[in-house]
Amino acid sequence: MVPSLSLPRVVITGVGLTSPNGNDLETFRRNLLDGVSGVRPFETRHMGRVIAGVCDYDEQKHQTKKARRRGTRAGSVAIYCAKEAVADAGLDWAQVDKRRVGVFVGTTEHGNVETENEIASMREYGDDTRYWSHHHNPRTVANNPAGEVTIAMGITGPHYCLGAACAAGNVGIVQGMQMLQLGMVDLALAGGVSESIHTFGIFASFKAEGALAEHADPAKASRPFDTQRNGIVVSEGGCLYAMERLDDALARGAHIVAEVVGYAINSDAQDFVLPLWERQVECMQAALTHAGLKPSDIDIVSTHATSTPLGDEQESRAVRAVFEGAEGVFVNNTKSYIGHTMGAAGALELAGNLPSFTDRLVHPTINVDALDEKCAINNLVIGTPRELPKVDYILNNSFGMLGINSCVIVKRFER
Repeated sequence: MVPSLSLPRVVITGVGLTSPNGNDLETFRRNLLDGVSGVRPFETRHMGRVIAGVCDYDEQKHQTKKARRRGTRAGSVAIYCAKEAVADAGLDWAQVDKRRVGVFVGTTEHGNVETENEIASMREYGDDTRYWSHHHNPRTVANNPAGEVTIAMGITGPHYCLGAACAAGNVGIVQGMQMLQLGMVDLALAGGVSESIHTFGIFASFKAEGALAEHADPAKASRPFDTQRNGIVVSEGGCLYAMERLDDALARGAHIVAEVVGYAINSDAQDFVLPLWERQVECMQAALTHAGLKPSDIDIVSTHATSTPLGDEQESRAVRAVFEGAEGVFVNNTKSYIGHTMGAAGALELAGNLPSFTDRLVHPTINVDALDEKCAINNLVIGTPRELPKVDYILNNSFGMLGINSCVIVKRFER
C-alpha cells in the first residue's frame, strides 16, 4: 500500500561513520571507488590470528579516556558516529532542543564482548567474583550504545537499540523515519553499529558453521559472488544519520544528502540461519510499493551478499526475479571491501552509495575473479566503477539471521 500523502517527507542531512577503510564519508567513498580493502589480520582470544575488518577512528576525538573506560566499544562507535553526523548536518548543537532528539541504533547483539572480557579477567583470580566489574550491567544492557550517545550529548529525548541481526542498520533508519513522521522527534540520529570483532565467540561460531572466511591474502577474503567464496569476514563499524523532516531541514537551509522514500521489513519464518529468496523478493517488492516505484525506476541495488555460498546465491536469485527486464538497474556490493559489519552493515553500505547521486558512479564489487553462474545478475558492476547518465534512486538490501529481511529506498533530493 502506498503511504498517505499527508505524511511528512524525511531527509538525511548528515552522515557520521567509521568503517574498516575510512572514518568519514569522503574517505570511505574514495576507497570504494579505488578498490581499497579494509580487511586485515586480527588477533582474538582462543583463536589467534583471524581475518577481520578493524576500524581505526580516534576514540578520544569525542570522548575522554575515563568515559571510554567506563563504556563500551559499541558505545564509543555510536558516539563517534552521532557527533560526526551532527557536525556534517551543520547543526548548531547548542541551540538544538535535546528533548526533541531521538537516538535509534540498530545492533546485532550486545554484551558478548564485555561478558567474555569479565570471565577472562575473573579466571585470573580463581573465579573470585569480587573481580567482576561493577560497570558490567550498564555495559551489557541492550540499549547501551544508544544510551551512551544520550549521555555524551545531553540528549533527553527517546533512545533505544533495535535488535534486528544483520538487518539492523536499515531498521534503525526506518525507526528514525517513523518517529519523525509521527512527530515524536524533530531530529533522529539513526542507523547501526557493531563491535563484533571484539568477541571471540562470533568467530568461533562462524568457524563451527563452516562460514568463516579464509584466504592467504586478507584483503581478498571477502569475495561475494565469486566461485571461491568461503564465508563471512567479521567486521566492526558504525554509521548514524542525522535525519529530519524536509520542512525543518529547508527552514534552516540544510544541505540535503538524500530523501528516504520507501522501506519494508519482513520475515522468512523458515530457518535460524538459511535465507529464503522468495521472502527477499517480497521485501524488495513491498519497499518499491511503499515508495510508489517500479523496479525500472531504481538505478542502483546495493546487495547484502555476505560471501557465503548459499546466501549469495539466494539473494542473486531474488534480485534477478525483481529486476528482470529492468535494463537500467546496476548492482554492487560493499562487503567485498570491508567485510560484514553486522548491525552497521545496512547503514554503512547505504552511505557508501549516497555520493552516486552527485558523481553518478556505481562503485564496483571487488574480489570477483570468477563469477559464480548462480550469482550472475544483469549489470553487476565488478572491478571498476561504472558511470551512469543519472542516479535518482538507490535500493539498499540488508538481511539477517532468524529470517529478517529489510529494504530501504532513498532518492536524489528534489523539491
